[in-house]
Amino acid sequence: MNLVFLLFLVLALCFIIRMPVSFAMLIASISYFIFSGRNMEQVFTVLTGNMFANYTMLAAPLFIFMANVMNEGEITDKLFKFCNGLFGRLRGGTAQVNVAASLIFSGMTGSAIADASGIGLMEIEQMKKEGYDAEFSCALTAASATVGPIFPPSIPMVIYAMLSGASIGKLFMGGMIPGILLSLMLAIYVAFVSIKRKYPRGEQMAIRTFARVTLNAFPALFTVILLLGGIYLGVVTPTEAGALASTYAILISILIYRNLGPKKLWKIIQKSAANTATLALLAGTSMLFSYIISLEQVPRVISRLVLGLTENKYIFLFIVNIVFLLLGCVLDVSTIQLVFVPMVLPLVNAYHIDLVHFGVVICLNMMIGLSTPPFGMLLFIVTGLGKAKIIGVIREILPMVIVMIILLFLVTYIPQIIMWAPNTFM
Repeated sequence: MNLVFLLFLVLALCFIIRMPVSFAMLIASISYFIFSGRNMEQVFTVLTGNMFANYTMLAAPLFIFMANVMNEGEITDKLFKFCNGLFGRLRGGTAQVNVAASLIFSGMTGSAIADASGIGLMEIEQMKKEGYDAEFSCALTAASATVGPIFPPSIPMVIYAMLSGASIGKLFMGGMIPGILLSLMLAIYVAFVSIKRKYPRGEQMAIRTFARVTLNAFPALFTVILLLGGIYLGVVTPTEAGALASTYAILISILIYRNLGPKKLWKIIQKSAANTATLALLAGTSMLFSYIISLEQVPRVISRLVLGLTENKYIFLFIVNIVFLLLGCVLDVSTIQLVFVPMVLPLVNAYHIDLVHFGVVICLNMMIGLSTPPFGMLLFIVTGLGKAKIIGVIREILPMVIVMIILLFLVTYIPQIIMWAPNTFM
């Protein structure tokens, strides 16, 4: 256990000096191998062998590439106009458009960061132009972006599937109802705030104009049908669906919208390669770290400790939610997912909790962390985009975080909210 203490001590020191997560886990792991006297060849074997043998991992780069095509191909603009035609005439209509656009856009990218940094700037600028408070505009953009990794496809769910062995298709389907519920709950909160603060109604779109906007947006909207329909009908695997949807996104950007040239496409490939390299390094070092954790039987020790405290799985789920919410306040998603999730997976099996149910719960928990003060990454992204004061954004987002936590505990203790769709259709 002294070596385990050393492992976490080195990891903590690396975090304190703000070293990237992947390098922190690599240095901590190498330190373990050096002081334990084990063969250093195992580092290379585990770091590369397990990752390249994992077919599930191939889906993540494809979804990253598709998200970048959506952003750079200006498809987000078409989706925003479509949502504006649906909800713009309501009180606080543009704020409602913000929520709806995130739900639709998330069905294509699977990334909260891509949502906030892609369509987010457009949403914030439009809301500020219509008289919304800058802090509220930024807070809502951050909160609505959390839908991205809950509603399919979802890059964090792909990584969770790699860690746990759960079905990606079932995880994607399990996230559909929670994703829609989260959007509805945020929409209700927005309606309440808009009436209270007398935010303006959006511009009502004429039927002919809306028809034209819908027709223009349809090729982009069809991406969701192609992606999810292919998976759930059993025509393609999630990995193949990512490749198919990426190809389709390129084709409509070049042939229909005509805003994606060779230079822009090359930049997208370079950006996606850099994103994938970062993710691959994270995945490889996390596997190495998890290998050491298993070698030292840390999960077994934790299992005995927790099982000794309670045999009730609902109390266990409550403890996990509280711990992960607290971790989300100070750590980024990648650290939580790659370091702490593998430690609790043996307990999930011990309590006979469905891996799909737990996966969606933990992904929602981690997404709440992205918007939770003080270190939620989305807070800093939207604050920079909207040029707002971070204190004001934090004040505005706290009620929305409470709304998200309410949903978190609903899906935790009513598993049917998550499991109904995969059990019925798969």
